[in-house]
Amino acid sequence: MSAAGQALAQDVDAPRWLAGDHHVHSRFSATYAADPANGDAIPQAAIGGDGPHTIVQNGAMAGRFGLSWMVSTDHGGPHHSRINAEQAYPELLESRARTPGVIQFYGMELDTPGSEHSSLIIPIHAGERDMLRGIESRWGSREPWPADTTRDTRAAMLELLRTIDGYTPRPIIIANHPSRSAGGFGVWGEHDAASLRDWQDAAPRVAIGMEGAPGHQATSLKPGGQRGIYRRYPTMGGFDQMTATLGGLWDAMLGEGRHWWITATSDSHRHSSEGGDDFWPGEYSKTWVMARPDPDAVLEGLRSGRIFVATGDLVSEMDVTVTEAGAEARMGQDLSIPKGADVVVTIRIRDPQAPNAAGRSPDVKRIDLIVGDVTGPGPDRAGDKNATTRVERRFTGSDWTRDGEVLTMRHVLSAVDHPLYLRVRATGGTELEPTADPAGEDPWSDLWAYGNPVFIRLR
Repeated sequence: MSAAGQALAQDVDAPRWLAGDHHVHSRFSATYAADPANGDAIPQAAIGGDGPHTIVQNGAMAGRFGLSWMVSTDHGGPHHSRINAEQAYPELLESRARTPGVIQFYGMELDTPGSEHSSLIIPIHAGERDMLRGIESRWGSREPWPADTTRDTRAAMLELLRTIDGYTPRPIIIANHPSRSAGGFGVWGEHDAASLRDWQDAAPRVAIGMEGAPGHQATSLKPGGQRGIYRRYPTMGGFDQMTATLGGLWDAMLGEGRHWWITATSDSHRHSSEGGDDFWPGEYSKTWVMARPDPDAVLEGLRSGRIFVATGDLVSEMDVTVTEAGAEARMGQDLSIPKGADVVVTIRIRDPQAPNAAGRSPDVKRIDLIVGDVTGPGPDRAGDKNATTRVERRFTGSDWTRDGEVLTMRHVLSAVDHPLYLRVRATGGTELEPTADPAGEDPWSDLWAYGNPVFIRLR
């Protein structure tokens, strides 16, 4: 191969921002109906009952809307592990063949023992079908018939996590729509601060984070619809309150030094054009991972927190570089500095000018640098606030330089004398903080992007 050809091959395989979606349903998210004449009979699965799309359709639409990777995540019911293994998996293989430009992982929306749903991502390997079938058949809380309430406990979830942490290759679990079951602002439901801490403590390489922005964002295109189907307490700028609240639960986790990451998904079941609540994978929300276009590299990028998320294609690249005396760290990483050193934060964001899926070209109006103290684990497992979190600086157009679509800005944290984390947030609106989304809000008019944190520690 010529030198030019070698350089091109290396460039194709170089890490870059790859958009994806880890929460996508197909027709194999069945609904179940009991036999009225025989209550002891296994409820019958209705394929397509919770959404009509084939996995092949989902893969094709993911490619159409610019995704490089996707996870097929059908949820369960009595003996659903057989449906996943015998019907969904062959269709996934067909989808991989038809849309080879999209890395398509096998997985499911796990009926999580003792908690809300979660995305289970199985690494691509020869034993992927058997791995998922084993997990779902053993731990899926809705899998057995007759129902077995002893399986639906938080202790069972911790057993699951500890067990699969020993698998090779190792799966990933991400908490889905974490506040959808919340009773109000800060009134947690099936996911809460204590359970999320327990998950990560049990298996930090498996339980890596939560959906920062849930799917079902097209619900609000219907009269009176609430984004995300968050009926008890609304999303905030399309994001879950655990993420969107400055100094809230996510910041409490980060303030302990936890590597707890956020993602964004479609939760696609039925498209809004079909009377459903959803956008196609990648049409509205994207989870961007810095990785080579390789399945193992994508999963390693997720585990390592090299992630930012955006709605409405407000942002298509977000690079946060933290430097001190030649040493540097990026999202998901730690930077070790001497006490009292100055730290330079450089933010580079691509504000794409091409129209998004709604035919609009939103502009980034403001970029926030958010900083919080890292104090280590506290005594309260249910703690969901970090009083040290603050907006260190708000950047607007006069504070950044523009080179085509790329916005670059810089800030110095002077004389840093204690451990910190920092994260970046961008908006196309004017709200200083995201507020509760009203019913019927146009989701395309309220766009945000969030980066995962960089940690600064003292040596």
